[in-house]
Amino acid sequence: MSTRPNLRAAILIVSTTASQDPTADSSGPLLQDVFAQEGGAKWEVVETKIVGDVVLDIQRSMMGWADGEDPVNLIVSTGGTGFAVSDSTPEAVTPLLHKQAPGLVHGMLAASLAVTPFALMSRPVAGMRSRTIIITLPGSPKGAKENLQSVLKLLPHACLQAAGADSRSLHAGGVKKLEKDAGISASGSDSHFHSHDHSLARSHGGNHGGHSHGHAMPVRHTAHSENPLSNDPALGPTRRNRSSPYPMLAVDEAIKLIKEHTPAPQMVTKEVNGSLVGCVLAEDVTATEAVPAYRASIVDGYAVIAPTSGRSSKGVFPVASISHATPGEIPPLEAGQIARITTGAPLPPGATSVVMVEDTVLKTMTEDGEEEHEIEILAEGVKHGENIREVGSDIKKGEVILLKGEEISAIGGELGLLASVGRAEVKVYKRPIVGVLSTGDEIVDHSRPGGLNLGEVRDCNRPTIMSAVRGWGFEVVDLGIARDRPGDLEGSLRDALRKVDFVITSGGVSMGELDLLKPTIERSLGGTIHFGRVSMKPGKPTTFATVPVKSNAGERVSKVIFSLPGNPVSCMVTFHLFVLPSLHHTSGVSPAGMPKIQVTLDHEFRLDPQRSEYHRVIVVLGKDGLMHASSTGGQRSSRVGSLKSANALLCLPAGKETLSQGTKIEALLMGKLKSEFDVL
Repeated sequence: MSTRPNLRAAILIVSTTASQDPTADSSGPLLQDVFAQEGGAKWEVVETKIVGDVVLDIQRSMMGWADGEDPVNLIVSTGGTGFAVSDSTPEAVTPLLHKQAPGLVHGMLAASLAVTPFALMSRPVAGMRSRTIIITLPGSPKGAKENLQSVLKLLPHACLQAAGADSRSLHAGGVKKLEKDAGISASGSDSHFHSHDHSLARSHGGNHGGHSHGHAMPVRHTAHSENPLSNDPALGPTRRNRSSPYPMLAVDEAIKLIKEHTPAPQMVTKEVNGSLVGCVLAEDVTATEAVPAYRASIVDGYAVIAPTSGRSSKGVFPVASISHATPGEIPPLEAGQIARITTGAPLPPGATSVVMVEDTVLKTMTEDGEEEHEIEILAEGVKHGENIREVGSDIKKGEVILLKGEEISAIGGELGLLASVGRAEVKVYKRPIVGVLSTGDEIVDHSRPGGLNLGEVRDCNRPTIMSAVRGWGFEVVDLGIARDRPGDLEGSLRDALRKVDFVITSGGVSMGELDLLKPTIERSLGGTIHFGRVSMKPGKPTTFATVPVKSNAGERVSKVIFSLPGNPVSCMVTFHLFVLPSLHHTSGVSPAGMPKIQVTLDHEFRLDPQRSEYHRVIVVLGKDGLMHASSTGGQRSSRVGSLKSANALLCLPAGKETLSQGTKIEALLMGKLKSEFDVL
């Protein structure tokens, strides 16, 4: 009887050639055979994938297999471990490892050195990520096979330990039992350390004897642009980029990319209450009840039965009943009777009209003087339906009262309408939860008591952004301050991505040796940076990225990271220009972003010769009916005072000229429009 495999393996073939033509790959099938024929029926290969020599593709594949709810026990890669320019598998894998496994690396190298000194030209990596063992093998089929054979019998023990098995139980019989169970001996006579073929064979990329270990003649398979553009922090400051490798995009191009890569709106059902304010309807809403639901009086007066044509409506009538705007039974009205009624109260059955109290006179009272007994009606020509709201005259049952795409405003009209027709819940687009994180060793909390040490800066970005996020109606989470250390920053971002839908960071996106956000997003989180520079002032190093994560439901979803510049003004300008439209888009708000208005300049504005500028201004509605814009003063990106009282961003194009007073130009409205009447 065959033993059911209890360990799951995944094979990643790293080859640009094979990624373009899968038939060129022979390593994958060979490794599958090794698992099947020499794995002692302990292995099941559940995934096989081919990717090019691209760090991000390698990392995404491995993280997908290791970080999910059902991770594999073992990942083996083949290819990209040599010294060719395009060989980048060790650089892709090393940042992913939580623990190193130098023993496995030594074992593979020792086995290879028994064949050829050129084994030293291979750069294998091995270790653990969470509960998954990861091993990199050479690219040649023969080398990959022999390296896997050299450690295969030891891997079940390693994988079981990594998966959380009790070490005491695993080692209960001592080393001899472990060797026996694995089918090996201390001398290695049963291992494959001695079994390499010493015959000459042509390798994948050269003609060294035996297996190549990736040390064949260098052949470039990928362009530099396919590799991560960010600095590798492990290389130190001397080997970092001295200028940004990210292309400079126009603002319109950046906004287009944001729209393309922002997650689409997701529909949820919410109760009709104040939490709906700011939400956008994901459905046409129909009335579940008519309004009014009964025949109601429009005025205070008397319900009557209007006379037939030709007869007078005047006369003295006994008051048969009273109808107030409170629930209860009302007796029917008979000919010759009237009923006192209040505004909004239901009409007695049989009543056809209501006469206003102003058109009546009290004739007699009850004996105790507490109630009306008889009333004289003075009005002539009372018609059927007069002063009555018929059932459904305001809203008919089943009528569409709100359209898909309409926003629930804070004014209250939409909520009141929903409540009036008995809607208990509606479908809306989910509003994202936003997390705000500051970065930098120099940043201290703004509320920390005492003075500042040399080099310290109080954190004004985080409270400012959080205030803006709340001001636009989104839930916000304070993520604190992350230090300029790769592990700390990665940990903070991973924790943030578990809690929120959007992460907004400030600082760490320029070219300094401690500007770690871009490499952390690309190299550690497996994210995609869609742009890393924008031709604008302020805010040039603004970065927009998406990161694949697994939701609580086990689905692969994309979450957004906006990494904004550290200067306070740059941070706030780019929030309103880029982050806000993205939040609106994923919330179903249309049009997204700030409203555009035309303003008249109150004074001269000098243009920047190279970049478009977003100048902080105060816009006031003048007595002439025009909207006038005036600068808030010095516009240096670190001068947070330029945001004080600003309610708009003036959109200044790049140019060498100066715009004169009275010029009309576009502005983006950030806040409440002021008026000269308000000023006075």
